[in-house]
Amino acid sequence: MLTFLPAPIVGIIAFTLYIFNTLAIPLLVLIFGLLMYIMPIPPIRRFLSKLVHEILPNWWISMSDGIIALTTKTEWDIQGTGDLRLDGWYLLISNHQSWLDIIVLEKAFKQKVPMLKFFMKRQLLWALPVAGIACWVMGFPFVKRYSQEYLKKHPEKAGQDLEITRRACEKFKDQPITIMNYIEGTRFTEEKYLKQQSSYKHLLKPKAGGFAFVIAAMEGHLESIINTTIIYPDPDTSLWHFMSGKVKKIIVRYEVIPITSNMLGDYFNDAEFRRKFQHWTNQLWHEKDQLIDELLKKQL
Repeated sequence: MLTFLPAPIVGIIAFTLYIFNTLAIPLLVLIFGLLMYIMPIPPIRRFLSKLVHEILPNWWISMSDGIIALTTKTEWDIQGTGDLRLDGWYLLISNHQSWLDIIVLEKAFKQKVPMLKFFMKRQLLWALPVAGIACWVMGFPFVKRYSQEYLKKHPEKAGQDLEITRRACEKFKDQPITIMNYIEGTRFTEEKYLKQQSSYKHLLKPKAGGFAFVIAAMEGHLESIINTTIIYPDPDTSLWHFMSGKVKKIIVRYEVIPITSNMLGDYFNDAEFRRKFQHWTNQLWHEKDQLIDELLKKQL
C-alpha cells in the first residue's frame, strides 16, 4: 500500500495507473478486435471474440482492483439479496453521484454477472479516441440523446433517440449481458436537485420512460433487474478523493428483482401501463431514498 505517502502523491500515482489501464487495455482490444473482424478461421475468430469481449475487459477490472489495493485503505461494505450468475441477463440500475460510481460497480459485481455494458453518449466515441472506439468494439451501446430545446426546433427528430436505443439493444440478445442504466439520467448535484425540486432527500427524479423502453427493447431477453444503491458516507467523496486514498468507506446494496409480465408494455402509447410503471419506479426510488437515509444515519 502507498497510503503512507502524502495524499496528492498517492492521487497522482493512482491517476497515472488508471490512465495507463484505460489506454493499454483498450489498445489491445482494438488490435485484437481488428484481427477478429478479418480472421477467416472460425475457431480462431471465436477465441479472439472471447478475448475482446471477456478476457481483456476482466483484465481491466482486475488491474483496477490492483490499483485500489495499492492506493487506498477504503472499507468496502457490499451486501445484496438474490442470485447472480455469470450466464444471466440483467438490467442494472443505480443512483448516480460521481465518476467513481463506475469503478464501484465494476468492483461490486466482478465475476458475479456478465461484464457491465454502459449506455454511452455518442460524442464519447470520438472524445475518447482509444477507449471510446474500444468500447464500441466491445459492444457498448452508443446513443444520441436530444434535449427538449433541440426537439422544439427539430420536431422531426422526436423518437429517433428511442429508435437508436432499440437498435443498440439488438446486439445484446445473443449473449448473456448486464446492461447498466442510470435512470436519473445524470449525476446528482445540489444545483440539479434544486432545479428539479426533487421530492427525494438524496436522489434526483427517476426517468421511467427510458427504463421501461430498455426492458421492452430486449423483448423478454432480460431475466432480472439488479436494483443497486451506492452510498458514500463522506459527502465530499469524489473520484480524486478516492484516488488520493481519502475515502474511508463505500457502501453498496443491491436486490435482484425478477422481470415479470406486468413490467412489459408500450410506455409511450399505453397511458395505463405508463401510469403503473411510473408509480412502481417512483416507489422503488422512494425505498432507495429511505435506505440511503437509514444507512447514512448509522455511520454517524
